Amino acid sequence: MPHFNRSFELTIADIDLIESSLRETGRALADARIDAAATDPAGLPDLDARIRRVNKLLGRLHNQKTFFRPTAGTYVGG
Repeated sequence: MPHFNRSFELTIADIDLIESSLRETGRALADARIDAAATDPAGLPDLDARIRRVNKLLGRLHNQKTFFRPTAGTYVGG
């Protein structure tokens, strides 16, 4: 039985490209949902499920990031 690769070697640029692509897919799905609401309401559950799936994946990517704060000096967020 094949095993999944649990070690990935992705650069920050790779992750940024993946996130950008997922956001664009989410926008396209949202536009398709608006069109479907007016013309074909039967397709809404499928579009909603796909939008949720994209948003959950974006959330999982965000939760795996490590955000750093400078240790020296006063931190001013913004």
